[in-house]
Amino acid sequence: MSLTEFISQMIGNPMLLVSTILTLGVILVNGWTDAPNAIATCVSTRAIEVRKAIIMAAIFNFLGVLVMTTINSSVAFTIYNMVDFGYDSRLALVALCAAMAAIVIWATAAWYFGIPTSESHALIAGISGAAVAIQNSFSGINWAEWIKVIYGIFLSMILGFVLGLVSSKLTVLCFHNKNRLKSERFFSGAQVAGGAAMAFMHGAQDGQKFIAIALLGAAFAGGHAEASSFVVPVWLMVLCSAVMGLGTSIGGYRIIKSVGMDMVKLKPYQGFAADFSATVCLLVSSLTGIPVSTTHTKTTAIMGVGAARRISNVNWRVVRELVLTWVFTFPGCGLLGFGMAKLFLLIFA
Repeated sequence: MSLTEFISQMIGNPMLLVSTILTLGVILVNGWTDAPNAIATCVSTRAIEVRKAIIMAAIFNFLGVLVMTTINSSVAFTIYNMVDFGYDSRLALVALCAAMAAIVIWATAAWYFGIPTSESHALIAGISGAAVAIQNSFSGINWAEWIKVIYGIFLSMILGFVLGLVSSKLTVLCFHNKNRLKSERFFSGAQVAGGAAMAFMHGAQDGQKFIAIALLGAAFAGGHAEASSFVVPVWLMVLCSAVMGLGTSIGGYRIIKSVGMDMVKLKPYQGFAADFSATVCLLVSSLTGIPVSTTHTKTTAIMGVGAARRISNVNWRVVRELVLTWVFTFPGCGLLGFGMAKLFLLIFA
């Protein structure tokens, strides 16, 4: 679908216009609550200035969406087929709008309190709650795709922590006889590269998720409630990346402080180890089509890096707050998505 065709479709279908605006709103919120995780460590260790880091994140988010979606769009396909909104495409579009509204409300509240909630989990929970609402049963959930989310939770938690711990110890082992000043200069540059790699993988993961939602809305507006395949247009990749970058520039500092400064005090080599570990985990997840949380992955990698020296280096109070947020996201945003869908269906059906 070309951009011109999509605009014409929005003009002819107000609900698609609402769905698109809400989806862009969710992407914007993702930019200020999730994307900053990619550059949190390199900013907190002063390897790069905040403004430059935000520009870098926006550029590499775009490249991540473009390159990874061209090579492998399996994450987008997983999200696209995760739920079943039924046979009525008009009602399906209404329910999708409700899910996006629920996610915006949930994520904005989390941002207000400075907690890096998982936008990926909020997205999955919101559309699942809306699908249950429209079907009046759990038949609206595709459990074969949903199980990948469970795999993703354990993959990001375990692999992120273990890789962070191991890579930190290996880095110390490899550089313990090197000149300290030269090593710190090297890791400052390496951290910038690591932040760019993290931003790239964030775009690859989260960009694909929101592209899938936008394409779902277009399919419903075209009367295709049961569409099972798609082609991702380049203009949609550009749009998602631009809005995500704008969100990062608006509200990213709170999350950068919470993840990169409050949870554990990092040195340049530790920041590099955390970025490297999280990037590897996200790459594996993207290539296998498993939707994971970039927040989940980055924070557990930082925890592993901090624990590599001493367990006491990690601020477990902040970790507990993060874990509680993740635990509440699925039922909380799921119920909010369910309630908003019922409300939207009552008003617009």
